[in-house]
Amino acid sequence: MADQDFADMPHEIADRVTRPLARFLKIESAAGALLFLTALSALILANSAWSAAFLTFWETPIGLQFGTLDFTRSLRHWINDGLMTFFFFVISLELKRELVLGELRQLRKAALPFAAALGGMFVPVSIYLSLLAGRPGMHGWGTVMATDTAFVIGCLALFGSRIPPTLRLFLLSLAIFDDVGAIMVVAVGYGGAIDWPALALGLLGLAFVAGASLLGIRSIPIYFLLGGVIWLCFDASGIHATVAGVILGLMTPTRVWISDARLRIILGRVLAYPAGERWSGDTADRRDLRQAGRAVAESLSPVERLEMMLHPWVGFAIMPIFALANAGVTITAADLGQPVSLAIFAGLVLGKPMGVLGFSWLAVRLGLAARGTGLSWPFLTAGAFLTGIGFTMSLFIAGLAYAPAMLNAAKLSILAGSVCSAAIGLSVLVWLTRAPPDHNEAHW
Repeated sequence: MADQDFADMPHEIADRVTRPLARFLKIESAAGALLFLTALSALILANSAWSAAFLTFWETPIGLQFGTLDFTRSLRHWINDGLMTFFFFVISLELKRELVLGELRQLRKAALPFAAALGGMFVPVSIYLSLLAGRPGMHGWGTVMATDTAFVIGCLALFGSRIPPTLRLFLLSLAIFDDVGAIMVVAVGYGGAIDWPALALGLLGLAFVAGASLLGIRSIPIYFLLGGVIWLCFDASGIHATVAGVILGLMTPTRVWISDARLRIILGRVLAYPAGERWSGDTADRRDLRQAGRAVAESLSPVERLEMMLHPWVGFAIMPIFALANAGVTITAADLGQPVSLAIFAGLVLGKPMGVLGFSWLAVRLGLAARGTGLSWPFLTAGAFLTGIGFTMSLFIAGLAYAPAMLNAAKLSILAGSVCSAAIGLSVLVWLTRAPPDHNEAHW
């Protein structure tokens, strides 16, 4: 029995290597619960006796100044533009892994969430603009576009195996497409005046990254250093700095350096040594052991290695910090009655499910996409309502789009719309999972 135990890889490591999607979903589920608690804490603190101190804390200036170069920003700015770059980087890694290595490499499987994401962006924006035609706040149309991955996956985790796995994959893929689309909109619609020399330096940095990859440089610290320089260039260029995270994520290679056959040979050479304590000093045994350790690491693609490294930090540190810095909203009746509040609420609660369902139905009807096994229209409808949980990206864009006089109302309506969307989606899922097994599929 002992030999058998040692013959298998430990479960946690095996999950990381063989089940990256399951691991991603597990982290997102737990992160969703933590995100909810931190958002609730921020909301309570913003409406307590410590409100002024709590809200002022995030405006603390932090940074460095070198002559005419000033890199001083508020703490909130460093969180929203700096730390959130890692969030978009991980989202881009997951998107590329799914498109190249995962389920979405099949065109018709990728077409359904892609079409749904398009509808989930186009219809809410149309509703938002129609409700605010000619009024202040039209520039904030991007707030109703995106879906919060962690909250949606967290909601689905409440139902375990009672919902089809294809619904999780559909909503995960849709949310990733949504987020990437939203950050592209940020780059175009919410940037400042373009500083062309800074942008040119940023593009040169991206060229250096591509060149280093072609030369076979595999040192992660070197790429992080280049990424930091590129981020600073984008931040100075007027294009939103988080775009650098999206581009670098999509540039990350999915090809492994050490093939399975070569890995077996290298490990076999180490295992061929007789048992004994000879793994110290500068010996051939020690060099072979170090080479085996490197080979094991390089048997995973850079996309998988970086996602495994960063995703827990993003889910359990960066996103909760973002929620604390941005979800603190002072609740007032006047803010709930502003036109921008109604437009955001309608965009999230009505526009998102209408767009997701409408474009999904159209894609299937035209033969461009196919529903996965078990993904009935009732389950897809429940998922469509959950896509109205905007939160992270909605708050992120709201901070860029609205003047201070409107920002509080916008944040409040984002929170209200997200809670309402979650309540409707969860209610539909409760009804579906309590129904007889064949009830949902009979006429759908």
